[in-house]
Amino acid sequence: MHTAPIDLPRTVGALRASGHEQRGVKTEIRDNLLAALRSGRDPWPGIVGFESTVLPQLERALIAGHDVVLLGERGQGKTRLLRSLIGLLDEWSPVIEGSELGEHPYEPITPVSLRRARELGDELPVAWVHRDERYTEKLATPDTAVADLIGDVDPVKVAEGRSLGDPETIHYGLVPRAHRGIVAINELPDLAERIQVALLNVMEERDIQVRGYTLRLPLDVLLVASANPEDYTNRGRIITPLKDRFGAEVRTHYPLEVADEVALVQQEAELVADVPRHLVEVLARFSRHLRDSTAIDQSSGVSARFAVAAAETVAAAALRRAAVTGEAHAYARPVDLETVPAVLRGKLEFASGEEGREEEILEHLLRRATADTARFALRGVDLTGLTEAVSEHPVRTGERIPATEVVAGLPQVPALTEVARRLDAAGTEDPGPMASAAELALEYLFLTRKLAKDESDDGDTVSYG
Repeated sequence: MHTAPIDLPRTVGALRASGHEQRGVKTEIRDNLLAALRSGRDPWPGIVGFESTVLPQLERALIAGHDVVLLGERGQGKTRLLRSLIGLLDEWSPVIEGSELGEHPYEPITPVSLRRARELGDELPVAWVHRDERYTEKLATPDTAVADLIGDVDPVKVAEGRSLGDPETIHYGLVPRAHRGIVAINELPDLAERIQVALLNVMEERDIQVRGYTLRLPLDVLLVASANPEDYTNRGRIITPLKDRFGAEVRTHYPLEVADEVALVQQEAELVADVPRHLVEVLARFSRHLRDSTAIDQSSGVSARFAVAAAETVAAAALRRAAVTGEAHAYARPVDLETVPAVLRGKLEFASGEEGREEEILEHLLRRATADTARFALRGVDLTGLTEAVSEHPVRTGERIPATEVVAGLPQVPALTEVARRLDAAGTEDPGPMASAAELALEYLFLTRKLAKDESDDGDTVSYG
């Protein structure tokens, strides 16, 4: 709950004396966005990977004063982007105290507020609302009713003696209550067509129709929505007149670069153990391989939440191992990646004909991601000495082997020193980083067929030549 500063004007007379100027919500957003751009301040904190693609399009739409629909598969950050619009509103905005629709003191629009303004004049009381209270979000579901979005007759007010045609009998819905703010509708195509029709007048004529009579309300709202492009274009579930009323259509996408996906995971994941960057990169590449795979139903997409959940799963595996083996510090290693396919397969939709092969597909793509990450991180490192040393003295790793034992069993060769430097494992007394770096190098040598390995039933792995 936000508390308004005590020095803000509390009557409409004091508000006018302060020099306050009224602005429509779209003008307010435009002015604040332009001010941020001119000052070099990032108007989209926490939004990753859209800097040169989605954000410039959205900024142009907002500057033009357009209502906007974001199109994109699941897990592309559409909702987060819509919620970030809150930051473009003024921190505090004046309203008529007690007004049902948050009307500006200079411009009452409901019968009750108009009557109070006439009676009280400059003494009309003013309250202040925080920007967070001016953003309204609705998840579109098939059972959403017109009353939810627009409003309906309130039987209690009719029972009090008002006539059925009296505008004061209306119980306002979500859209009118967002007057002077932002209305966000997630998954817009899921709204029944008759409900979509109810939005037409709101978006164009700015009036609402309830139970056969029209109440003219000059609503001041920015309407934004999200939709899956399959629903939006192929199924035709957004009616054409409603499409036409959106001034801008902006396509979102999954992170285009591995670095963006890594940054997103590091920003969003709540990790219970340390997960080094090279393992996060493996998970980022894993997600990208899934999005490119014909074995995955791409119409459903592979959410960015998949990589986030995978990182959290890897961290949990590391913490569990630390508890079982008595390690003081939980630090994730490549062996923890093996927990991901079994735990997260339910987050994916597989293509028809792939039944029964789900685990095999995920394990194959995870190995590819591991090899790609190691190849990128260790490019130029001569691992011949490590290969020869392990051929003579096998190295034992595994889920139940603590980092201290892994490090104690490693050969003392220059190649491992360079591996440690490349993977930020050098110069630390904690054995976890070194064990993690060494395991990645050994796994890379196995995947490139420079080494062999045997896995026992209890999860231990022995790498040898």
